[in-house]
Amino acid sequence: MSTTTLKLPDELKARIAPLAASAGKTPHAWMIEALQAQVALADLRQAFVREARQRAAEVDAGGPLFAMDDVAAYLRARRAGGTVERPASVDARSSRGR
Repeated sequence: MSTTTLKLPDELKARIAPLAASAGKTPHAWMIEALQAQVALADLRQAFVREARQRAAEVDAGGPLFAMDDVAAYLRARRAGGTVERPASVDARSSRGR
C-alpha cells in the first residue's frame, strides 16, 4: 500500500467528518470507500461507452435495427414477468409485411 496526500478544502473536510462518523468509520476509511466507489463507477462508464461504440459499429456495418416502441414494449412485458418474444428487427418486420 502506498501513501498519497490529499489537500482537502476545509469545507469538504468539515463535511466528511460527520458523514464518516454517522457511518461508523474514520474519515480516512470513508474517503477510501468513496474513492473505490468512484473507480467502480468510472469502470462501468468506460465499459458502457466501449460497448456502445461496438454496437454502433455493428449497426454501421449493417447489423440489425429495432424499433424503439417494440423494444420498450418488450422490456415492459419482461419487467411485468411475462413471457414474450424478442422484438423483430426492422428489416425482419418489413419482410413479413408489417
